[in-house]
Amino acid sequence: MNELGLDFERLKQFKRLKSATLESAIAREVTLEASFTRGLPSFSVVGLADEAIREAKDRVKSALLLSGYQFPPQKITVNLSPSDLKKSGSQMDLPIALIIALQNEPIDFGDFFCFGELGLDGRIRSSPSIFALALSLASQGALKRVLTDPISAAEIARIPNIEVYAAQTLNEAIGFFRGVNQIAAASAAAFNAKTIAIDQTYYYEDQTALDFAEVRGQKQAKRAALIAASGFHNVLFSGAPGTGKSMIIKRMAGILPPVSLSELLNIASLESLEGKTPSFRAERPLRSPHHTATRSSIFGGGSKESKMGETALANGGILFFDELPHFSRTILEAMREPLEDHRLLISRVNSKIVYETRFLFAAAMNPCPCGNLYSKTRECRCSAIEIERYQAKLSDPFLDRIDLFTQMIDGDINAQKDITTAELRSLSLKAFEAQKKRGQTQLNGKLSDAETERYCVFERDAEETLMQAAERFALSQRAIGKLRRVARTIADLDAQEAIDKRCLLEALSFRKR
Repeated sequence: MNELGLDFERLKQFKRLKSATLESAIAREVTLEASFTRGLPSFSVVGLADEAIREAKDRVKSALLLSGYQFPPQKITVNLSPSDLKKSGSQMDLPIALIIALQNEPIDFGDFFCFGELGLDGRIRSSPSIFALALSLASQGALKRVLTDPISAAEIARIPNIEVYAAQTLNEAIGFFRGVNQIAAASAAAFNAKTIAIDQTYYYEDQTALDFAEVRGQKQAKRAALIAASGFHNVLFSGAPGTGKSMIIKRMAGILPPVSLSELLNIASLESLEGKTPSFRAERPLRSPHHTATRSSIFGGGSKESKMGETALANGGILFFDELPHFSRTILEAMREPLEDHRLLISRVNSKIVYETRFLFAAAMNPCPCGNLYSKTRECRCSAIEIERYQAKLSDPFLDRIDLFTQMIDGDINAQKDITTAELRSLSLKAFEAQKKRGQTQLNGKLSDAETERYCVFERDAEETLMQAAERFALSQRAIGKLRRVARTIADLDAQEAIDKRCLLEALSFRKR
């Protein structure tokens, strides 16, 4: 001890164990430490813990007692640091129990993270947030070794460069750190998906439940769907009821570009945060909120803490708005930010979170309230004022963020099945490969202005035609940029390096009339 009465040798032996908590979808590292002091016997957890962690005291005490540990007649305080970060989740049970049980033993936890909910009998259970925590920590470069329950370990083992250990009971976990129980590192299960190797390995599913062959006719709409899916361009389908708008958009999920390992794991993380069991299928998400959905459910919200909405959950996939004009005007106008900036800032009292929103926005609508304005077989019952009011619900700034517009025609029930999902997927994969071989980190539809200038190079006659079209149709700079990117995707689908006039004219044919 020094003159202040501090025992530095004891302070050096003071143990610290790592865990984590979720702040929205981002993991924040939490350090646990415990003290045993003289006083009336008690057990408390400090450090802005929520109700789930405060209730952990009873679970931990029961689990320790049934595991053969005797609580000392002292005042036990477990601190969760940093103290100004709000902690939540039952995954803190296991590290709290370990820091108490092993406090007086010569054990160094090192860089281990521990997650797990404890049963009263000492069994370690899974928690929906554990995989999301591990994935977020791994993306930050903070997670190297982890001890958790067997179910979570099998999921986390899919994340590369992490040592994952699983314990079924608290006694096994205590024995592992004491060196008594030898636990083998969990092995990662293989992904059951097709792969394509370019700059890295990408994954995709070659079997889908829905097939484009089920949509009779509509060749122009299918072409628009292929272009949109290949380059991640925003698309709007308009047509009478029953022409196949929703059918086509739902089948677009089967021809989206393949996913990298990090994207695949992020998709699994979002599934875990929703309380679902991660499927680890190489399928991009398709989110389809109803037009009566609230603003907070679309964009995220919460009175104190921000929570993810549909725009964040659709990141990397499709966000589908059916019956587009029936969505509230405030929601449609608020969509302009995530569609333009590919990010969304949610500000609340206790947090400010930025979500990535690089999704393919797909929408379907009728041309008028009754839907029969352009039908060849049914008569429109709407007045001119009703049609104008209905179409005016979509503002020009909002529509300017749509890349492709397609007017559906009445379907021919006698039309033969033509192109299939497998054939369209083959074309989409070739376009994806062309984009990656150019060194693009983003797909064509999500290129920045500088990247558009670099990668979307027109031939001279195509450039002249673009300038003429811009002057004739009074195109904005945003619209010109979108034309360049759509033409780039068309050229990729046709295996062309340079963008010629034909590609530009096809891109112009999908502009809003």
